[in-house]
Amino acid sequence: MRHGLANKKLNRTSEHRKALLKNMLNSLIKYEQIKTTLPKAKFLKPQADKIITLGKKETLQTTKMLVSKLQDIKSANKVKKTLSKRYQNRNGGYTRIIKAGFRYGDNAPMAIIEFVDRDVEAKRVDKPKKNTTKDTPKTEEKKQATA
Repeated sequence: MRHGLANKKLNRTSEHRKALLKNMLNSLIKYEQIKTTLPKAKFLKPQADKIITLGKKETLQTTKMLVSKLQDIKSANKVKKTLSKRYQNRNGGYTRIIKAGFRYGDNAPMAIIEFVDRDVEAKRVDKPKKNTTKDTPKTEEKKQATA
C-alpha cells in the first residue's frame, strides 16, 4: 500500500508547485532564513537538505544539477562554496523549522525555516548599509558656517 507516500500538493498545479519550490529554495539560500506557512516549510525542508548534500559533492555533474534545480548561478555558487564547507562535518539536518504563531488575515500557521548555524548577516544582503561618515561632515560644515 502506498498510503501518504506522495508529496504535498499545496493546492497548486505541478508547474506552480515547482516554481514555488525553486523560488523558496533560492530565497532560503540567499537569506538563510525565511518566514512562510508551516505546510510550505515542511515541503521545503527535505528539498533544501538534498540541495546541501548535492553541493557537498564536488563534481561537474553535481554543479550542473544544482544550477538546473535552482536556475540561479549565484545560489548554486553559494551552496558549493559557502554552505557545503560550513556543513562538511554534518551528516544531515541542515535546516530547522520553528513555529511562529498564526497569520493575522487568515489564521494560517506560520513557521520560520532556517539553516542550522546560519550567518546572521545574510538577512541584510539587499538592504543598503547606512553610511554615517557622509552625514557627519555635513553637520560639522553647517556648525562652522553658523559660527
